[in-house]
Amino acid sequence: MTNRKDWPLALSVGPGAMNRGDFEALAEAGIRELELSSGAIAPFYDVLDFPNKAKDIVSLARDCGVTVSSVHLPFGPFTEIDPASRDASVRARAIAVQSELLAAAGDAGIPLAIIHPSGEPYAEEERAERLEIAADVIGKITGSASEAGVTLCLENLPRTCLCRTSDEMRFFLDRIPDLRVVFDTNHSLREDNVHYIKAVGEKIVTLHVSDYDFVDEKHWLPMKGKNDWAAILGALEEVGYSGRFLYESGAGLPYREIAENYRTLLA
Repeated sequence: MTNRKDWPLALSVGPGAMNRGDFEALAEAGIRELELSSGAIAPFYDVLDFPNKAKDIVSLARDCGVTVSSVHLPFGPFTEIDPASRDASVRARAIAVQSELLAAAGDAGIPLAIIHPSGEPYAEEERAERLEIAADVIGKITGSASEAGVTLCLENLPRTCLCRTSDEMRFFLDRIPDLRVVFDTNHSLREDNVHYIKAVGEKIVTLHVSDYDFVDEKHWLPMKGKNDWAAILGALEEVGYSGRFLYESGAGLPYREIAENYRTLLA
């Protein structure tokens, strides 16, 4: 058992927040850890020059009292870097791009990286093949992460994406021993969140926290949707979760509102 009060507040932010003003505002609101996130490849290169500037970003954040403790690797465009693509050139680019970003993250001292197992949409009859393809690619990227000193975390996803169930997540975990899990609280559409947490709990090392309507992902602030937060928090404590309470929600809201939600939810 762990205690939710020991889970530090963290927030997912985009490339546009990688500046002194935002770092200082985050620290002032009491958000001292963050995840750098971009769904697309381009911002990592064209906006941040992450392979060459990751150390500078981390250093600036640290000067402002904030720690960049994870990076969400890009997952799009699907036509270019889908780990489950049937196109060998797409899979090769996924490995090359993610490995380069992981090397930069490791060099900058960022300990965690998030990766999606697939794009979408996939037909039901494709799933077994896509799982095998993606496991091979994610295994190679996990090797790159390990070489960089970074823990790679696979995300549970909604709809027709891979890892929409705990059985599919366990498929990856059983094949790739060094792989860990980031659990997203607004992605489970076919399986109860609490069941999913208990099925993979010992592998969960970080979270994406938000709420939804059980129809599709919404990324609402907690307590705005249908999640049973008492049950979710209790399940996380039961499986021994000891990582960050990282919000992937509240886009556009003042940082202090996110911090207030966190204090209320974990009270």
